[in-house]
Order: sequence, then structure tokens, then C-alpha cells
Amino acid sequence: MVAYLGDVSETKRLGIQQAARGATGSWQSRLFDEEGEPEWVEVDTKRVRVEGVWDFGGCWLGLEISEKLDLISLLERLLPEGREDIPWSMMAMTLVLMRLCEPSSELRIAEHLYERSTLADMLGIPADKVNDDRLYRALDRLLPHKVEMEKHLKGRLGELFNLEYDLLLYDVTSTYFEGECAHNGQAMRGYSRDHRSDCKQVCIALVVSREGLPLGYEVFAGNRADVTTVEDIVEKIEAQYGSAGRIWVMDRGMVSQENLEYLRAGGRRYIVGTPKSQLKRFEQELIKADWQQVREGLEVKICPSPDGEESFILCRSADRAAK
Repeated sequence: MVAYLGDVSETKRLGIQQAARGATGSWQSRLFDEEGEPEWVEVDTKRVRVEGVWDFGGCWLGLEISEKLDLISLLERLLPEGREDIPWSMMAMTLVLMRLCEPSSELRIAEHLYERSTLADMLGIPADKVNDDRLYRALDRLLPHKVEMEKHLKGRLGELFNLEYDLLLYDVTSTYFEGECAHNGQAMRGYSRDHRSDCKQVCIALVVSREGLPLGYEVFAGNRADVTTVEDIVEKIEAQYGSAGRIWVMDRGMVSQENLEYLRAGGRRYIVGTPKSQLKRFEQELIKADWQQVREGLEVKICPSPDGEESFILCRSADRAAK
């Protein structure tokens, strides 16, 4: 479905009509065929059902985006075709498109989702060739090329869009496993954001741009504290993309004196969450009236530290106060 014509404005409807008429002789022009009387058929809707409906649009859009990103050619170069029955590059594209259209596990893709999609026709991979073992092996094939793929996608997105990478947001989350995970050395018990302290987990560190587009990620052991990951991530990003005077944005879970000294020592700039215990230092500033409104319901004030090395931004939120 491209557009539901009964739900668009007159201007948009005329635009679609002109676009369709531009494709002379195509089936699209028949959407607005005004010659001849329409043929009417009376249908008892209670006795009609639809069977075998396949979603097409999401997979098609994903392939178009992949072409724009040169992702298909990249995968074909990184995973050249060998003696395997199905090229690893095509299995990787299967994973990408399924993640885009209906995120789920490899097992569910193999057992349910793939056969209900149009990917068999679009990629030329029969449904009986897609199994969880082949999907997991495709992930194993991709992993050694992780850094090269991150660099390629970051560069391609920078060419397609006017993106800025001067401000990077960094955070850590976790995901847990059912079972013992005996062969996963990183699966450990630690602070569980899912409230599943009974399960082993891994921590996932992600860096994104101000627009929310990812630049890189790392997987850490499940018992790794957030505050201990900062140096590893900063050095990873700088090794891949250079330092370039970026501003690092992190929450207070990343803050320690050692991390701040590390950032300052390299001339790096940062915006970090400050422990609430430090508010006492600004008691007099809080009661003054010289606040600046940045948007409705939010006021800020900049206060230099006594040594002049840092500036503290005090924020006063009306919604937060009401809560």
C-alpha cells in the first residue's frame, strides 16, 4: 500500500494523480481512469476472509536503503562467495532486513518469520534453506568485520545526510540469558537493568550521534561496572574516527574522579551528570533569581567551579518539581 487516497488532502491527491499519469501505460495510471462507468459488485463482507497475506513494503524499503548505503556491495566484498550453499552476504542481508521489519531471535526468524515474509522471492533464498544454525553462523562471519562496517556506515551516512559528530552520547545497557551460558565467557551476574539478578547477562555499550545514529558498540562482561568502560570506549572511537574535539555526553553512572581526570588530560570536552550530593555547594546560587529560560518549563544557570576548570549547569524543571 503506497497511500490510502481517502485519507489525504486534495493537494496530495492531485500530486499522486500527476505522478501516476506520468507513467504512461503502467498499471498506476489506471488508478485514476475516468473513462467508462465503474463496475460495481455487491459483497457480503461477513462471508469474506483474506488468506496468505504477505507484507512486502518493509522488506522492499530495507533493500532500497541497503542499496543507498552500499551495504550489499560491502557485504559481498567482506564475505566473498565460496563453496557454501547460500552466500554469507545474503544470509547477512536476511538478518538485517528481519531486524528492520520484525526484530526477533534467530530461532524465531528460522521457524516462523522468514516463511511469512517476501524475502524468499526478493533475496532468492528458499525458506527451507533458512535455519537457526545458518543464521548464527552468519553472525560469526560478520563479527570479524565489525569495525570496517561501522566505519563504512558512518561515512556513508555522513555523505547522504548533513550529520554532525561533534557531540557523542554514551550509555550502557544489559541483556540477560536463560540458562547457564557455560561457553560464554562474558556472561556474568551483575547489576541487572531488567531486574533479573538470577540470570547471567552481558553489558552492551553504545555510542550515538546527536541525531541518535550509532557510531559503535562494544560488549562487556555482565559484571562490568559502567564507570570502568569509559576509557575503553573513548579510545575505541578515537582510534576509528579520530579525536576531532568531540564533546562526550554521559550520565552520572559514568562519573568518577579518575574518568574526569582522564578526559581532561587528553583535552577532551564533556557534559556529565553530577551527583546530587554536590547540590549543597550551590545552595546560594539556587535561591537567586538570575535563571535563564531555555524552553517552557526549563530554566538553567551556569556556575563556574572554584578552580575554574569546570562549569556546572544547574537545571530547574517545572515538570520535575511537580512530579
